Amino acid sequence: MTAEFDDDDTLATIPVSEREAASTGAAADAAEADAGLKALPRILRIALLRGRTDSYVRERLIGEIAELCPDLPETAIWANARTTDAAINLAAELDRQAAADDRSDLRSLADCVRLTSLPVPHSEVLIAEHRRVGKTLLMASKTLPEELDVDVAAEIEALVWGWAALPIALPQLPLYADVRALPNARRVADRMARQRIEQAIETVHEQYNERDRKEREKQGGSEEKALIESGGDFTPDGHLIVCAIDDASLKSPKLKEIVAPLKAVINKALPIVAAPPLHDARQKLLFEFPYAQDVIDFCMTELVGRTHVHLRPLLLVGPPGGGKSRFGRRLGEVLGVHVWRVDAARSDGAAFGGTDKRWYSAEPCHPFLAIAQGRIANPIVLIDEIEKAPTRSDYGRLWDSLLGFLEPETAARYPDPALQTSLDLSLVSYVATANSIDPLPSPIRDRFRIVEFPKPRPADIELLLPAVTAEIAEERGLDERWIAPLAQDEITAIRRFWHGGSVRKLRRVVEAMINAREGAVVRQ
Repeated sequence: MTAEFDDDDTLATIPVSEREAASTGAAADAAEADAGLKALPRILRIALLRGRTDSYVRERLIGEIAELCPDLPETAIWANARTTDAAINLAAELDRQAAADDRSDLRSLADCVRLTSLPVPHSEVLIAEHRRVGKTLLMASKTLPEELDVDVAAEIEALVWGWAALPIALPQLPLYADVRALPNARRVADRMARQRIEQAIETVHEQYNERDRKEREKQGGSEEKALIESGGDFTPDGHLIVCAIDDASLKSPKLKEIVAPLKAVINKALPIVAAPPLHDARQKLLFEFPYAQDVIDFCMTELVGRTHVHLRPLLLVGPPGGGKSRFGRRLGEVLGVHVWRVDAARSDGAAFGGTDKRWYSAEPCHPFLAIAQGRIANPIVLIDEIEKAPTRSDYGRLWDSLLGFLEPETAARYPDPALQTSLDLSLVSYVATANSIDPLPSPIRDRFRIVEFPKPRPADIELLLPAVTAEIAEERGLDERWIAPLAQDEITAIRRFWHGGSVRKLRRVVEAMINAREGAVVRQ
C-alpha cells in the first residue's frame, strides 16, 4: 500500500537526524573506512554494520534512498511506520524503478531494506523475500577481495550461511523476544560454527589418540612381548595383561583364526580406566534419573576410595519401563568405561562362557569380547533381563556359566575354552537387570547385590523432562538447546497422559508433543 505525498513533503516527513545523516554522509563514510568495510558490496557492508552499536544503518539507508529517489513517498512511510509491510512496499517500488531505469544501485538498496527489516520467515511471502536476500548475500560473498581481513571474512561467511539456514532451523529455535531475521540468522550461524568447531576438535583428538596409541604399540610391543615370553610380568602402572599366549600356541591354524580379530588385546598391557570425580558422575546420573537417587548413591559408594572403576556384581530389580537397562548403560558411560550388553533371554552358558576351539563356531567368552571391543581391562558387562535366561541345559544354562565370572578367585584365572589359556577378568564389572528375582536360583542371588530400582512417580515429571528432551535431541542429531523447554500448558497436557511408571511411555508422549509443536510452527 502506497500513500500519496507531494515532492516537497517527502523529505519533510523524515526525521531531522536522518536527513542530516543523508546530507553529510561524511561521518558514515569515515566510520565505514575505519572499520575496513568500504571495499565490501553494499549489502554485506550493511549486514555487518547492522550488528554494531551506534551504526545508524537504517538512517543511512533512508538518506541514500532519499538522495537517489527524492520523489518516493514509500521512503517516508517506512521512516515513520517502521513496519514489515512498509519495508516490503518500499523494496518493491525500488525494484520497479531499478527495472524501469536499469539501475543496479536501486536494486541493491531494495535488498538492504529487506535485510534490515524482515522478521523470521514464517509465511510464504516472507520466505520468498528471505530467499531473495539470501541469493544476493551469496552472490556478494563470491566477490570478496582476497586481502580481506580474516575476522571480517569469517563474520561474512557465518552471516551468509546463517541467513540461508534460518528457515530450516526455525522449528528448532527457541522463541526469541527479537523476531527480526538478521539477529536470528546470527544466532543460527553461531550455533552452526560452534558445532563445527567442536566436531573439528573431537576429530583432532581422535587422530592424535590413534597416532599416540600406534606409537606406543610400536615402541613397547617388542619389549612387552619379550617379557611375556620369558615369563616376566610387564604391567605398567594403571595397566593389566588380560590374555597372554606364547608364539608356539599362536601358530596353531585353528587358534590363529580365533585370535585374528583379537590381536589388539592379546599379549598387550591394557589400560585400567581410572575412577572419575564421583560428584560429577553422581550429578550426571541424577539429571537423567532423579527418582533413583538411592540407587545412584549405592553405586557411587562402591567406588569411594577406589583408584579405578570396578563394581561388585549388581542386580537392579524393578517393574518394566522404569529405566533399569538404560541406567546400567549410562552408569558405564558416565564412569568412562565400555559397556557390553547381553540379552539373557537369547543367551546360553556355552555362548557366554566361550565355546571350545574344536568347534567351527569357536568364540571366546563374552567378558573377554567386552574387553576386546573396549580395549580396556575393566569394562561393564550388562546382562539384561537375567530372569528370562533359558532354563534348558542342552548347552549349559547362563546362570550356571555366570558363577565362575562372579567369583573373584575364578575370574582372575578363567580358563577360556576357545583361547586355551587363562584370562585375568578380575576387573570386569557385572550389572544385571530383572523384573523379578523369583525365577533366579539361589547361587545367583547370593553372588549379586540386589537393589530395588524404583519407578518414577507423577511428582517426578518436571525433573524427568529435561533429560527426556535432551535424549530426543541427541537422537535427532541436534544440540539440546535447539529444542525449547516445554511450556507449562504442555507439561499440564503431558500429565493427563502419563501418571508415573514407564519412562518409555513418557518419552513417547513428550516426542508427540514436540512433533505437534514443530508442525504448528511450520504451518504458520
